[in-house]
Amino acid sequence: MRRWHQIVIGAVVAAGLVYLYYTEVKPVVIFGLRDDYAHAIPFQKIPDGLASLKAESCGQCHREIYEEWKTSIHAHAYEDPFFQAYWKKDKNIWVCLNCHTPLENQQPTLIKEIPRGRVEKAVQEPNPRYDAELRNESVTCAACHVRDGVILGPFEDSIAPHPTKFDPKFRSAEFCSRCHNVVSGPAQFYNVGPCGTYAEYEGEYWMKEHGFICQSCHMPEIERPVAVGGPIRRGRQHLWRGGHDPNMIKRAVEIQVKTDTDAPKPGDRVGVTLTLVNAGAGHKIPTGDPDRFFTVEFTVEDGQGKVLERQSSTMGRWILWQPAIVELYDNRLLPLASRDYRFAYRLPSDAKGLILKTKVQYHILTDGQHEMLRNKYGLTGTDPYRFVIDEREFPLSGELAAALRAGGRSVGVSGGPDSVSCKADTEGKPLPAHRGTLKGIS
Repeated sequence: MRRWHQIVIGAVVAAGLVYLYYTEVKPVVIFGLRDDYAHAIPFQKIPDGLASLKAESCGQCHREIYEEWKTSIHAHAYEDPFFQAYWKKDKNIWVCLNCHTPLENQQPTLIKEIPRGRVEKAVQEPNPRYDAELRNESVTCAACHVRDGVILGPFEDSIAPHPTKFDPKFRSAEFCSRCHNVVSGPAQFYNVGPCGTYAEYEGEYWMKEHGFICQSCHMPEIERPVAVGGPIRRGRQHLWRGGHDPNMIKRAVEIQVKTDTDAPKPGDRVGVTLTLVNAGAGHKIPTGDPDRFFTVEFTVEDGQGKVLERQSSTMGRWILWQPAIVELYDNRLLPLASRDYRFAYRLPSDAKGLILKTKVQYHILTDGQHEMLRNKYGLTGTDPYRFVIDEREFPLSGELAAALRAGGRSVGVSGGPDSVSCKADTEGKPLPAHRGTLKGIS
């Protein structure tokens, strides 16, 4: 009888510990809280000289910037179909709004207290100054530029029909860190953080050696009047192209394909090496949401398109989500690092018309995750969630040498909206040489 008592008591204690772990230790979201994004940006009043805080009001004078902003992910961060589906999966927890609709003016409730840092226990009350129309503007102009009735910006000598003030943060990478560097929480063991782009940015090297900050690529420089009728200035485009833009991904990578023979004959073994270089990003690739990854694929097809051999490798993060979050493995590429992917195929004795294809593809999420979001959480958007970044084909014959010299025949590469290359911001300066390689990891 005593043994049964011990088993029952042990089970009760274990159940209690599990309960305490999930209610008092493990966060209900995949990140921890940091003071600057644990709360919305405080309520902002309309600066003198403006009709409202809405972007359209700013666009009356800052027309080109307004038109650029309208095309950006920032402008649609709240209504974005992927965000809405993931947010529904997370039971529409309020904390996500602090980056997707960051102003207190944009949020329906006010967070008065977060007991013990538990977001699900936050004390909320209705926000009497909530503006639903402003909420739908997501990361709107005022989210970055309006504080205490003043328009903040990167210029020290602005003359405008509203109060202005120079803020040096607009000229630094630090400005992006509030939302692009969420941190780990209790029972979360990431190598950097769930979305640690700012932490991955090699600021000392890129800034000191080349003067690059986040804005150098994501807000390319441009000379134009900042406002209608104003003087021509060297400012920045308000585009923020990134991980949802195929052209930005293509500009971040350099891909080379080599073989150990340039005129294979039937019966020969052909070794192929695809080198993928993070040649254009100042952070790891892929970055941002931990679901993102690259695949590198080799296939051999016959003259009728039948696949005779296939090999695929993945670059990304492998994370255990339960019962604790543990980042098991990360083989993403650091800035300027490269990796070789190798493939070998022995041509059959009757080989004729065989084609080697290489394909590098970028994935925002897996097919399974996409299906789950559609079926369970109402993902309605038709936005692509994977892109072919590079696809080439090479004849496995005596014509291989010529094909290699030409870089292979590009096939089936999907595109996206036009974007501006980071290289345009270097003013002709060459990219630095590769500082190191990570070989043979797949």
